[in-house]
Amino acid sequence: MPAVLQAEGLELRFDGEPQPLLAALRFSLSAGTHGLDGESGSGKTSLLRGLAGAQPLAGRLWLNGQPMPAGLAARQPLVWWADAQAPGFDALTPDGLRLVLQQRHGPIDAAAWQRHVDGFGLAPHAFKTLHMLSTGMRRKAVLAAGLASACPLLLLDEPCGGLDASAIAWLVQALNDRAAQPGCAALVVSGRWPAGLAQAGQVLLPGG
Repeated sequence: MPAVLQAEGLELRFDGEPQPLLAALRFSLSAGTHGLDGESGSGKTSLLRGLAGAQPLAGRLWLNGQPMPAGLAARQPLVWWADAQAPGFDALTPDGLRLVLQQRHGPIDAAAWQRHVDGFGLAPHAFKTLHMLSTGMRRKAVLAAGLASACPLLLLDEPCGGLDASAIAWLVQALNDRAAQPGCAALVVSGRWPAGLAQAGQVLLPGG
C-alpha cells in the first residue's frame, strides 16, 4: 500500500543536550491506525510534537507523496495535534472549541462532529465551558473535532486516558472506520492498546 506518511533521517534534539533524543529515524505509515511505542523517556510525545511542527524536528517528511511544509501553522491543515488540557481552551464550550480548532486545522464536518459528540456522550454537557469538564470530557471534545476533521494525519497521545468504556468503544470504532479511508493515517501512543482497535503497523523508538 502507498505510504500516507514517509519519514527519513529524523533527528530530534533539545537545546543544550550533547546527544539527540532521536537520530536517523525512518518509518512509513500506510493508511490505518499505527502504534507509537517505546520505553518511558524514549521521545514518543516529543516525536508527535515534532511531526506536528510544534517543536524542531530535522529530517525529511512526505505526506501522501508531497513534501511536508515546515512549521506548525503550515502543517495544521494536514496534521491533527491538539492538547485537550491547553489552558487556552478553558473558556470555550465544546462547540466553541470546534470553531477554534476549525480555524487552525481546516474544515470540520458538522454532521460528523455531532455524531461523535453524541457517541462520546458529550451532548448533555454542550452548554458547559471546558474548565467545568473533567479531563476525560475535555479529551472527548478534542477527539470529536479531530475525528470529524479533514486532516489526513491524526497524532493522538494516550487518547483513552480518562475515557469511560463506552467512549473507548466509540473511539475504537471511529478509528477503525477512518482506517478504511485512503490517504488517512493515525499515529497513536497508548500504554495499553485498546481492545478491538485494528493496528496497521507500529513505530518502535529506541532508548528511553
